[in-house]
Amino acid sequence: MADSLSGRAARRLLQCLMVLAIPVQLLAGAAAYGAEGVPYCADPDWPPYETITADGRHQGIAADLLALVSERSGVALRLLPTGDWEDSMAAAREGRCRLLSFLNRTAKREEWLAFTEPMFVDPNVLVTRESHDFIADLAGLGGETMVLPKGTSTEERVRSDFPDLRIVVVDSEADAFAMVSRGEADMTLRSLTVAVFTIKTAGWFNLKVAGHLPGYENLLRIGVRRDEPELLAALDRGVRTISAAERTAIANRHVAIQVQSPLDPWTLAKLLAIPAAVILTSLFWIVTLMRVNERLRVQSRTDGLTGLANRSHLNEICRAEMERAARYGRPVSIILVDLDQFKQVNDRYGHVFGDRVLIEFAGLARKALRATDTVGRWGGEEFLILCPEASPEAAFALAERLRRTIRGYDFSNGHRQTGSFGVAGFRDGDSIDRLLIRADNALYRAKDEGRDRVVLDTDDSEGGGGEGGGRPGRAFSRTACPAD
Repeated sequence: MADSLSGRAARRLLQCLMVLAIPVQLLAGAAAYGAEGVPYCADPDWPPYETITADGRHQGIAADLLALVSERSGVALRLLPTGDWEDSMAAAREGRCRLLSFLNRTAKREEWLAFTEPMFVDPNVLVTRESHDFIADLAGLGGETMVLPKGTSTEERVRSDFPDLRIVVVDSEADAFAMVSRGEADMTLRSLTVAVFTIKTAGWFNLKVAGHLPGYENLLRIGVRRDEPELLAALDRGVRTISAAERTAIANRHVAIQVQSPLDPWTLAKLLAIPAAVILTSLFWIVTLMRVNERLRVQSRTDGLTGLANRSHLNEICRAEMERAARYGRPVSIILVDLDQFKQVNDRYGHVFGDRVLIEFAGLARKALRATDTVGRWGGEEFLILCPEASPEAAFALAERLRRTIRGYDFSNGHRQTGSFGVAGFRDGDSIDRLLIRADNALYRAKDEGRDRVVLDTDDSEGGGGEGGGRPGRAFSRTACPAD
């Protein structure tokens, strides 16, 4: 009991401090609006998030959250009723209302609105008819029709990210779900809360949640006109006081099933069982699809044989590290490794044995390198090692250590294997191709001089062989010959 009283007292104190933190300019500005408070606009038809009743009252999840923010920030707010969401946006642009209650942040909106921290986070899901397959990759569904309410941030993003989809725009959430239910559109993309609420209340039990789009979560915030920085700061402090438990309680209050007329127990049980099954099935598939998507993401970046990064992922990492090196003037180097005479290994022992050698080399490379280095399979028996924060000389030392490790290791069946190494460091103005060409030229020199050695490229001439990568005439140094 004492702990409970202590917790309540602490929250009260925090709320009081929040009010005291409101700038004087904001209090003066709010006073200019009179006792009714700062005018704001909402979406009048977005249940269960928010609606405006016939008598002009703001209701829904957003309304309850906004009431908490108003109470805890000390900023009195007054709803300015509008006909639809586009009217609300227009009123905010014109200054008739100073903020919008509940919306996603987009680049276009940021041109004239500033945003608080998220008040509510809700994933967007793909809703289809029951007969539609579950959707693992929306990009593979070119030609299908997606219906969306007009003027939403989702519409902006989907048009940009999935140009092969046919987008149909309707006036409301209900119209979007109705078109999918009637088979006039293949799918809609809406928030999970809205989807569950609509399927339950409208009785569209021929619909299901068929997929989840990673990165399309709704981060719903208060949007404040950019000429009201003090108002934004005060509301943002209020948002930060809302706990996760309070958000969950408010959401559950508005998504609960409400039976409007008395029903016999059997009918009631059937009505409750159908949406419950829809929700449980949908949640199961959302979790399953998220896991599948994560596995696919890992597989798309990993070499299937060795478990190292594949060439595509190496290109991504190299590009990011080179941009960082160019921006902050930090060193980065690469090492190309070729396992010597590997074709003879496959010809003599077979490809199964050759694969074991590649796998064992991958294990040796992981152990020999630093935690910050990335090693990946560049192709066949060739590997690339990216060394952030490593000068060419430091990368040379790493390569020499790995060369000696390989030379002294007993591979399967007692096989002895060596490797040739080419090292190059990033220079101002380098592209990925230029850096790779220099490392490849150093590797060629190592193989040409007898293999089982490390060669560091130190050509200081401009262009050094050009983009064509001509190998003769290059300047090299620090050749490490094998120790007998």
